[in-house]
Amino acid sequence: MYIEGRNAVSEALRAHMPLQKIFLAQGVKPDKALDDIKRRANRAQVPLTSVPKRELDKLSERGAHQGIMAETAPFKFTPIEQVLRTTEGMSDALIIVLDHITDPGNLGAIVRSAEVIGASAVVIPKRRMAAITPAAWKAAAGAFAHVALCQETNVVRSLQKLQEGGFWVAGASERAKQDVWHAPLDGKIALVMGSEGEGLARLTQERCDFLVKLPQQGKVGSLNVAQATTAISYEWLRRIMNKNVD
Repeated sequence: MYIEGRNAVSEALRAHMPLQKIFLAQGVKPDKALDDIKRRANRAQVPLTSVPKRELDKLSERGAHQGIMAETAPFKFTPIEQVLRTTEGMSDALIIVLDHITDPGNLGAIVRSAEVIGASAVVIPKRRMAAITPAAWKAAAGAFAHVALCQETNVVRSLQKLQEGGFWVAGASERAKQDVWHAPLDGKIALVMGSEGEGLARLTQERCDFLVKLPQQGKVGSLNVAQATTAISYEWLRRIMNKNVD
């Protein structure tokens, strides 16, 4: 993946996103922003390469590279089968499944919550899903390096694999009859969170073992998907910790 533009490249360096190389157009005029990028790249040991502007024009998808682009390091996804082997025999485990989340900030925030709570993995689909951009990396605050991220072709098939591996699939939906305080949110749970605008897809919802919702008293419709994921996940963690105390 390529990141283009001074702000985007600078943000990637600030978020400590792993970069392979930074390309700088020949003849570009130096300024404070470029000087800062060079300093941060040098500190992060990311090589800078001077190339003709036409090379950046070929690489650019938006035509707005501003004379600078960066190539990200390939992200290492974890096969879901490996996660299932890791969780085999565990009495308690949480896996968060994202059903086409489109905002990179939400993706990063969810991965950060997953790491804090102790989730075993986050599962994302290959298509119609937010990319791991500098915004996602920043929101995750380094959590991408510590949480297994599985990229699967089909969400419904992934849920079936998790069920076969001993997980109960709980889908978050405002139409659920049970709230999180009364739903069976303990043990091995695969928590499915729907997209920002549409929620859970119909086939995804049909694959769930049960649906849950967050109780609310206010007038605003609901929390955003990242906040809701955190709140529901903490209910799982509360029960696990209470069980261990008992």
